[in-house]
Amino acid sequence: MGLFDFFKKKETEPEAQVALDKGLEKTKEGFFSKITKAVAGKSTIDDDVLDNLEEVLVTSDVGVNTTLKIIDRIQQRVTKDKYLSTTELNHLLRDEIQLLLAENNSNDFRQFEYGQHKPYVIMVVGVNGVGKTTTIGKLAHKLKAENLKVVLGAADTFRAAAVEQIKLWGERVGVRVVAQAMGSDPASVAYDTLQSAVANGEDVVIIDTAGRLHNKIGLMNELGKIKNVMEKVIPSAPHEILLVLDGSTGQNAFEQCKQFTEATDVNALAITKLDGTAKGGVVIGISDQFKIPVKYIGVGESMNDLQLFDKKAFVDSLFK
Repeated sequence: MGLFDFFKKKETEPEAQVALDKGLEKTKEGFFSKITKAVAGKSTIDDDVLDNLEEVLVTSDVGVNTTLKIIDRIQQRVTKDKYLSTTELNHLLRDEIQLLLAENNSNDFRQFEYGQHKPYVIMVVGVNGVGKTTTIGKLAHKLKAENLKVVLGAADTFRAAAVEQIKLWGERVGVRVVAQAMGSDPASVAYDTLQSAVANGEDVVIIDTAGRLHNKIGLMNELGKIKNVMEKVIPSAPHEILLVLDGSTGQNAFEQCKQFTEATDVNALAITKLDGTAKGGVVIGISDQFKIPVKYIGVGESMNDLQLFDKKAFVDSLFK
């Protein structure tokens, strides 16, 4: 089984679908109670219904631009098909969200190949408190379960708690952690981690980085330095720059995504804590606005509740 191929089994694993359904419960409840109010007393999809639907999507943290795009598409369908009933609204909405996600997440991660990189290097970025360390631990757990050799690099050296958290996850999962003293140069930790991964023949390297949005220039310089030293060991590294966002923060997640994508070449997103919020619409909006694939979603507390994002399963669950 190749790197990350274990995720391909997800579609046939009913427990993953159950976890997804459970994780999106709060979003579904909020979303559909609002839609019910939006169409109350209406039999056809008219301008009032569309105005109300626009408000529903915006308050569900889908984002203004994405909302306007969805409303425009539904309006075109209504104009074309004439007098569509409000009972068809859920079906229309589901179709348009599915199409939007398909356009923006062009890679289907049930079949996406990562190539032959060994070790495969993932640099994880994101502000403190979004679930960055937990995401790293859960990802390491899944990889380890498939007999892949994983090493973690504790390059968030500005917080003692961050280094300790990574070490705890390493112990819990049973993977090696490379760490230095608090206040050490993060780039030095990354360099050591990659060198030892090459020497030990490890399959995957996951590098944690500082979760500070102190200022864009400082962030850019810091992440740039880490990337530069990694390239000295493995010229193509990092292969993945994974931005972790907290889904429960709604519009704040959009702002964080904007800051980090301007500071570094983010090419994958993980959206966490979807089980604790009614703001699951943020997955749709961020995917659309930034054109960066949502690769992982967090739908619960357990080790197995980090899932590879499956756009069809996500929308099916949302409208179930």
